[in-house]
Amino acid sequence: MPAPSGADPSVANRDTAIPRDRAFSWRFTTPLFIGSALNPVNSSLIATALLPIAHGIGVPVGQTAALVTALYLASAIAQPTAGKAAEVLGPRRVFLAGIVLVAAGGLLGGFAQDLITLLISRVLIGLGTSCAYPTAMLLIRRRAHDAGLDKPPGGVLGGLQIAGIATASLGLPVGGLLVGALGWRSVFLINVPVGLIALAATLRWVLPDGPLKHPLRLRELAVRLDAGGIAGFAAAMTALLLFLFFLPTAHWYLLAVSAVLWIALVPWELRATAPFLDVRMLRSNKPLSSTYLRFGLAMLCQYVVLYGITQWVEGVRGLSETQAGLLLLPMTLVSGLVISPLARRNLVRGPVIAAAIACVTGSAGVLVLSASAWIGWVVIVTLCFGLVVGFASAGNQTALYAQAPPEQLGTASGLLRTFGYVGSIASSAITGLVFHTSVSDPGVHLIAWIMIGISLVLLLVSVLEPVSPPARPPRH
Repeated sequence: MPAPSGADPSVANRDTAIPRDRAFSWRFTTPLFIGSALNPVNSSLIATALLPIAHGIGVPVGQTAALVTALYLASAIAQPTAGKAAEVLGPRRVFLAGIVLVAAGGLLGGFAQDLITLLISRVLIGLGTSCAYPTAMLLIRRRAHDAGLDKPPGGVLGGLQIAGIATASLGLPVGGLLVGALGWRSVFLINVPVGLIALAATLRWVLPDGPLKHPLRLRELAVRLDAGGIAGFAAAMTALLLFLFFLPTAHWYLLAVSAVLWIALVPWELRATAPFLDVRMLRSNKPLSSTYLRFGLAMLCQYVVLYGITQWVEGVRGLSETQAGLLLLPMTLVSGLVISPLARRNLVRGPVIAAAIACVTGSAGVLVLSASAWIGWVVIVTLCFGLVVGFASAGNQTALYAQAPPEQLGTASGLLRTFGYVGSIASSAITGLVFHTSVSDPGVHLIAWIMIGISLVLLLVSVLEPVSPPARPPRH
């Protein structure tokens, strides 16, 4: 697909030359890493604040779960949408707009007096934080081009993965500390100073986008963004995610609506001038489709551990939410340690197979957990899934960067994160179904068998499916 004619978001018509040795200094990468960390951290940051929020605004505890749902829904839809917008309007512009939304959402939530206002706040935070990762991928690609590099240093992509995925489990202990020291409003307000730091750093250290070739009229902008495709994708994804969220109560009409919308979306995207969801590309680019599937399955198992095992250690082993969050910290540390060296070497096949093997091993390890088992087994299991996150993140992001068409890297990067969110939401459906009546040892063992089945599918996909991108015509 040719680059959009309405903007210069990436590399076209840029005369900026950047010395290779200074292209990816800490000044350039810092705002990108901060922005990319805001989404995963916010996804779990609120977990320890749900009960205090319920007491603070006078609503039943069950209603506050909607605050988790709101961010997941907004993020799953907004990640590829932000990537598409960045391809059309420029990644720095979209990145800055996202940071402003994050700060506004944090400020709104910090002074909210009712649940509706808090829900709006979480949607704004979800929309804003979703702008960071896909735009960061485009900014990194543009920077590499300006420095005369075929691809960025692996450590840069590794740092982005550490910030964008491995930090998810940090939200639990950080949220517990914030709520304990400053109250529940702090989990919203913390986004304001962090957002302002990211905003100032981006304005100072990230070069502006190229100028728009001509002002975009509303109709032309809608065509370039494929507004109809975005609306169809959002509606289909919303119906699917709501079906998963309401389990174990099955609202089959939501699943039917989602299926109809997905089917209707295909011919629309096949006719679109600049398709949001490039069906032809996904069909012909099997390595990229496999990357999405691998990443979604790996994240599904990781989030089952993050939420399901957390519920088990609290309900069966009697740990507090803060203690449970601290118990997961080794998972974050291990994933970060694994991502960095792998990303520097730009490896794909080895890491994705290693992720699948670690996933099978860790899932089998969940069978050992019981009320009387050594608590250290929980740490060992979480360490296994730290390896899963590290291997899967490094391998699949490196694969994505090579497999996605350069002019569609923003949307493709956003879709990778969407698959991760679908995995996380499916994990909550699994834990909700298994722990519907009570949290117990038999329940956690059933979860283990489900994870083993998913892990074996992941292993088959990782071993059998291709990872090399289709051949592209040489650049002139």
